[in-house]
Amino acid sequence: MPRPLGELEDAVMTRVWQWNRPVTVREVLEDLQQERSIAYTTVMTVMDNLHQKGWVRREVEGRAYRYTAVSTRAAYAAALMNEAWSRSDNPAAALVAFFGMMSPDQRDALDDAVRIVQRDTPLPPPAPPVPREEAGREEPGREEAGRGEAGREEAGGETGTEER
Repeated sequence: MPRPLGELEDAVMTRVWQWNRPVTVREVLEDLQQERSIAYTTVMTVMDNLHQKGWVRREVEGRAYRYTAVSTRAAYAAALMNEAWSRSDNPAAALVAFFGMMSPDQRDALDDAVRIVQRDTPLPPPAPPVPREEAGREEPGREEAGRGEAGREEAGGETGTEER
């Protein structure tokens, strides 16, 4: 499971995700420099680390690499939520607490997500209900098999000795 991205890793990945195209270290650097003072080698190291961790893939273009996100920010967030949830000793209580923290907009997004999952995940057909009086009975045919011919006669079945 993924570990949370560090602050600078997140700043770099935010740009890669937002731009949704192959990017160079120089492009990310120039955008980051609008917010902070940062060196080219620092951004290059962070992007190399992200490549080593599997967050981005890279292809050589001339003397530089172009980096592309391997997955989406949504997939990253989902993996973090799943990791946190799986560590809970009471997953149901964790979900209840999490839902309780949600804003109305987040609850609406959750409702939308549940509708999408229900629409896209066909459920198996429900098993037919078993009447209570039949639930404890043996399978049809098994009862008669143990009775012999006399038992079948009592049950209204033929014995094979009567004329037809």
